[in-house]
Amino acid sequence: MFAKRNLMKFINLHTHFYTNSDSILEIVNQYPNEFEDAIPHYSIGIHPWYISDERVSEDLNFIKTKLQLKECIALGECGLDKRIEKKMDLQINVFESQLYLLNEIPKPVILHCVAAFDEVISCKKNSSIQSPFIIHGFSKNIPLAKQLLNQDFYLSFGKYLLRNPEIELVFKYVPNDKIFLETDTISESLEEVYTFAAKCKNISVEEMKEIVWNNYQTIFNK
Repeated sequence: MFAKRNLMKFINLHTHFYTNSDSILEIVNQYPNEFEDAIPHYSIGIHPWYISDERVSEDLNFIKTKLQLKECIALGECGLDKRIEKKMDLQINVFESQLYLLNEIPKPVILHCVAAFDEVISCKKNSSIQSPFIIHGFSKNIPLAKQLLNQDFYLSFGKYLLRNPEIELVFKYVPNDKIFLETDTISESLEEVYTFAAKCKNISVEEMKEIVWNNYQTIFNK
């Protein structure tokens, strides 16, 4: 057991900053029009905020090319956001077009979702793909967490777990085999996130590290 734990790394499910830390496996968010080849593990997708009608086809082709590489370990972040001016029909079309790529190249999906959970669940069902879906930066309540868990979503926690005491209750509720941790764009370190998460679950940091590592191994097939 100790030998296994020594081999484990902290998993950062979603970050916008590559730190090149030996102790962390970082899934760095990348965009088709802002891409860095040197990043060893990344996700790539069309974020709903940055949908460009003129570029959608080109971006989809770029994503398809990158999904075939071992360095690209997930699609995303992609998804739906009702609090922006982009029309929902357009967002759904772009989101489902990205999911369609996974029929040919199966990879997990890292999701951005704001006030559009029913629509994301519907898109997941319509896609019929078997890829794991992970809601990043989860910040909602237990009933919604339960709804998503019943649809086999994973939930990733970071900023809101640190900032909002109510999210601690949600995090405690979510089964250990359905959780991930992340930093996204916060200034706190990943180790701080793990330390706080471990305290919430009343376990050690090493136990939390093992939980997330095992979840990573399970759904990313590493």
